[in-house]
Amino acid sequence: METIITLVVLAVLGFWIVSIYNKLVTYKNRFKNGFSQIEVQLKRRYDLIPNLVETAKGYMSHERETLEAVIAARNQAMAGLEAAAKDPANAGAIKELASAEGILGSAMGNFNMVMEAYPDLKANQNMMQLSEELTTTENRVAFSRQAYNDGVTAYNTFKQTFPPVLFAGFFGHGDDATLLEFEDSAAMQEAPKVAF
Repeated sequence: METIITLVVLAVLGFWIVSIYNKLVTYKNRFKNGFSQIEVQLKRRYDLIPNLVETAKGYMSHERETLEAVIAARNQAMAGLEAAAKDPANAGAIKELASAEGILGSAMGNFNMVMEAYPDLKANQNMMQLSEELTTTENRVAFSRQAYNDGVTAYNTFKQTFPPVLFAGFFGHGDDATLLEFEDSAAMQEAPKVAF
């Protein structure tokens, strides 16, 4: 009888440990999927930016430096995204992406300020359509980033609680996942102001 009770207790304990492992994997996959959604939206935005710059080139021929800064910031952000996409659990890659996104946001802000001096450009149908698509994409990025950060928070919270904290490191879940916070969080939470 004692053997049966011992086997039952061990089986329950085994199922309990397997349950902890499965939840860790589930939460990790959720935040990785959340990052994939951010990646889709950021790639869409990165694809729109050259079109926006190309449309503006004809009107803003004297603003070459501003246009080049936007493209350089876009390329840097793309490189940051590629590095982070390889391993969304890598805190350094996520921080690098956040920094590159901050630089891109600043370059786009300068671009928008310079465009104010070109009323013909602001009235251009292509520019208006691209700006609307960019604004919509920015909103999607913010929504995807929120979902990713929610997934990271759920993962970190679960693995830091007792008893999962006892097993997380053993199961390969030692480091906390990193939230994706852009440098100017307050400004990034607002929809971008693209005025034409």
